[in-house]
Amino acid sequence: MCAIAGLIGFDGALAKALKKDNDAADKLTAALKRRGPDDDGVYNDDNALLVHTRLAVIDPQNGAQPMIFKDNERTLALVYNGELYNTAEVRAELERAGYTFKTNTDTEAVLLAFAQWGERCVDHFNGIFAFAVWDNKQRRLFAARDRIGVKPFFYTVTDGVFYFSSEIKGLLALSAVPAVLTAEGIKEIMLLGPARSCGCGILQGIEELKPAECAWVTDSGVKKHFYWDIADGAQQPFTESFEEVKEHVGSLVRDAITRQTVSDVPLCTFLSGGLDSSLISSVTAERFKREGRRLHTFSVEYRDNAKYFKAGKFQPNSDEAYVDIMAEYLGSVHHKVVIDTPELVEALFTSTEARDLPGMADVDSSMLLLCKAIREEFTVALSGECADEIFGGYPWYRDKDIRMTDGFPWSQSTAYRAGFVKKDFLSGKKEAEEYVYAKYLDTISRVRESGLPPLEKRMREMMRLNMEWFMQTLLDRKDRMSMYFGLEVRVPFCDHRIVEYLYRVPWEYKDYLGREKGLLREASTGLLPDGVLWRKKSPYPKTHNPSYEKAVRERLREELTQTNCPVLDILEKSEIEKLMYSGQHVQWYGQLMNDPQTMAYILQINHWLKINNVSIK
Repeated sequence: MCAIAGLIGFDGALAKALKKDNDAADKLTAALKRRGPDDDGVYNDDNALLVHTRLAVIDPQNGAQPMIFKDNERTLALVYNGELYNTAEVRAELERAGYTFKTNTDTEAVLLAFAQWGERCVDHFNGIFAFAVWDNKQRRLFAARDRIGVKPFFYTVTDGVFYFSSEIKGLLALSAVPAVLTAEGIKEIMLLGPARSCGCGILQGIEELKPAECAWVTDSGVKKHFYWDIADGAQQPFTESFEEVKEHVGSLVRDAITRQTVSDVPLCTFLSGGLDSSLISSVTAERFKREGRRLHTFSVEYRDNAKYFKAGKFQPNSDEAYVDIMAEYLGSVHHKVVIDTPELVEALFTSTEARDLPGMADVDSSMLLLCKAIREEFTVALSGECADEIFGGYPWYRDKDIRMTDGFPWSQSTAYRAGFVKKDFLSGKKEAEEYVYAKYLDTISRVRESGLPPLEKRMREMMRLNMEWFMQTLLDRKDRMSMYFGLEVRVPFCDHRIVEYLYRVPWEYKDYLGREKGLLREASTGLLPDGVLWRKKSPYPKTHNPSYEKAVRERLREELTQTNCPVLDILEKSEIEKLMYSGQHVQWYGQLMNDPQTMAYILQINHWLKINNVSIK
């Protein structure tokens, strides 16, 4: 895993841009070095400047980037962030076509694949990636992002120059890209956040390639298109029996996990004691045992959580006992990362810097601290994101009233959110609700398969909503929190083969035995202890210690008294104080963001505005 960045300009535009930022390569390298601490490199010519920082995972001694391929008069220069899980198959195809390889890296496979197939190279890839290839003869850049959107690619166009970067901080490192927040950006942060519209970079002029989107950058501008959609093949009749589906799912999942255990550097797994991470850990441990190795697993805990934990509808039990059961079952070396309130609060600010945006409050900061601890010993980890979205694990899939209600099921508090925003940026609740509802309608409108029963159509809408919104928020979190410490996290359930197949599987199969992720549970029989296999879903663990809410409230109170408190330029102080002292207990986002997390989110907004010197327009 790595970081990529660059500038593309024609007819003297690049030269003008580099006069403003004559040390652009150094600025980009410094801004993105945490993502790639092992090496860095630069390519430049009259029209292109490409920058790369490397985290070496496969063939660490080779694979320096930008990687160059010369073919007669043409030079191709590649910067690539990602991991291909079918490198062997791609290499074999290319070798049959006459290419020879100098390294064992997937980077070289991507570069030669582009040389052979051009933009259709992405059709051959199974993996997570964002990359850009500059063709000096054709004077054009090709850029692409993986199908699910695991790896980021942000860009902006200013004064005829195309700027791109793995993270927003890379763009903001250059003087040509100011940090400007408009009313549109405020709506994104306050009405949708910590989610954001697909492709939106929040700040004025900053966009992101969407999942499965690619682009050509030429002297005529930027032309984008999608090369894949979750519904590809969905019009074909589905004829498989439940037993066939179960076998198919089991095979796909095991294959995806096994492919992603390949690494030339130390690899471990996240282990929460839930179904998804336990299944990944079990398949990985099997492989390690065959190779005479012992798997290391990691979980997060909070100081005094057992003392204050109270079972609820969405969190019926805590994870600790199930983590212990799984660690013993796997025979793994297990590491429990225990977090206390002071460091959890302080990490709110570091996690904002890592994400480049206000995020999921302590859900982000705890992940940041967990990744920091893992990186002390390991470079690669496997995690269970995406299973709930494609197998129907969330409560809003299963509650018949919620799933049939218009709107984003994890965020039904639009009117409450709108009350915080100053009238200069939002006229009122009606405008807020129209804004959010338009985003919702745009997403479900892309479910165009005809002849589906109403329930089946709705469940496909739900899967698309969750994939494009809720899951993207979690993938952003996992990528930024891990890569801030140079930790590569792989997500086997994001394998596009699994996603595409599950989109077509009837809901009655996914809802096997009336249980959340019933199909996945049944397909995993024999890989886990029954108590873990059929454990009721529990969300990502959060602190229940009342000291956290107290500490966040006090920190927010202090910020509100400061002379420099930019959040008060966009939010009503009286509404923030009402949140702090009235105890309304309104869910902000999903099951994990209530009053303490909403206060923390406002702290993150304030910190983000400060550190980026954001001007409000």
